[in-house]
Amino acid sequence: MRDLEKMRNDAEDLERLLRLHTYPLAVRMLRSEAEIPPGARRPKRDEGHQYNVCQTFALSRRNGETVAMLKEDMYCFEPVVGYGMGEPPQEFLDGDNRYPGDVETREAGRRYAEQFPRLETGKYIGVVSAPLAKAGFEPDVVMIYCNSAQLVVLLMAREYKNGENLPTALSGHAACVYGVVPAITQGEYQVAVPCRGDHITAMAGDDEMIFTVPAEKFDEFMLGLRKIAVGEGKLARLPMVHEMKSGAVQPESYFRMAELMGMDISKP
Repeated sequence: MRDLEKMRNDAEDLERLLRLHTYPLAVRMLRSEAEIPPGARRPKRDEGHQYNVCQTFALSRRNGETVAMLKEDMYCFEPVVGYGMGEPPQEFLDGDNRYPGDVETREAGRRYAEQFPRLETGKYIGVVSAPLAKAGFEPDVVMIYCNSAQLVVLLMAREYKNGENLPTALSGHAACVYGVVPAITQGEYQVAVPCRGDHITAMAGDDEMIFTVPAEKFDEFMLGLRKIAVGEGKLARLPMVHEMKSGAVQPESYFRMAELMGMDISKP
């Protein structure tokens, strides 16, 4: 079992080092109602209406709330499909969810449905989100809404362990699915783009992206973040210094590689 208290403490470093505008999210898939944390907000029960999952993620990352969403609480069907809380309708599988509004042909819509990330049907009944720093549950993933400069640092922190590129599947739809499901099914980091619903109904910023860390990789990720973002002279520190001049600061290894490639450049 992961050390939840340590993850909460790490969340404070994560917020500070990245200068995040909203809280990093702890997200957990629920297998039963018994896993719902005490005091969690339940939209349908507590308020008599439903939300999109992106909206409840926003309530968690902006307002610091713990929100549990079962099928009855959800206004959008895509997380119901993606989280395995119900079998997708045949019309969805045939492509009619995207055709004709978003794709040229029904076949293109079918391919979208075919590639749509999905958890095992019937395994989970819902999802709960909260700020990582005060989560009352062990998360499956940590979701970080970030800007492009912060994403650079997040990717560098991930690369510290093995230097490998991050393969990722991007879509303009269903950020609540693409930002959660692949990280769970593959156990790998994920980048996702806030979708139209996230922007329109949950007020995601025009400059925001999503970076997701599987909980089992969170310790190695934080090690990488502290290594590349802490200390004097670290180029990954935020805010990044803007330079538009010849002879800008570069790592020593860049000058060495340039020399090996026969490039005639001078150190500042």
